[in-house]
Amino acid sequence: MAFTYFFRDLQTLEIIRDKALPIMKTKQRIKVWDAGCAMGMEPYTLAIVLRENMGSMYFRNVKIFASDIDESNLFGKIIEEGIYGKDLVERVPKEIVQAHFTPTEDGQSVLISEELRKAVNFRRHDLLSMKPFETGFNLILCKNVLLHFNYEQRLDVIRMFHSCLDEGGFLAFEQTQKMPDELKSYFSQVADNAQVFQKINCL
Repeated sequence: MAFTYFFRDLQTLEIIRDKALPIMKTKQRIKVWDAGCAMGMEPYTLAIVLRENMGSMYFRNVKIFASDIDESNLFGKIIEEGIYGKDLVERVPKEIVQAHFTPTEDGQSVLISEELRKAVNFRRHDLLSMKPFETGFNLILCKNVLLHFNYEQRLDVIRMFHSCLDEGGFLAFEQTQKMPDELKSYFSQVADNAQVFQKINCL
């Protein structure tokens, strides 16, 4: 799905900042997977949240893999260039826009900072292949994707996420996507007001 915008689902971002980031910062390197990234507003938003809360030196150790099946064959180029229409940052606090975006010459768009562009790497990937392209992730986001799968496919994808998360890694869903009962022993929910979970190494 291509529909999204910067700083969507702020509540989940705040839980990641408050609950997951302190644990992630104990790692030498931080690997994140945004599964179903569309045009890149979500992984860039996460990059901004991490950068704002860990500083430039530590942020150099962050790598965000943004993946999508990308049937339009456009997402990779958009994410790599990091140029978005001005209307897409209207919801973003002005101080964030000033710190991480630069207006383009025509005044109609903004350019994401080079620091953030270096942190986000696009991969074309089909979740239903059940083959993760990396392992050892500290955080996986999966928004607006699982609802397009049938129930058994959702179970299989979440099991795959569990297998490629690092010990104690985190998994975040859209607010409307609950953890299936069959998989509640795989994760512990870290907050009552968000679908953010921490991996349990029980298998």
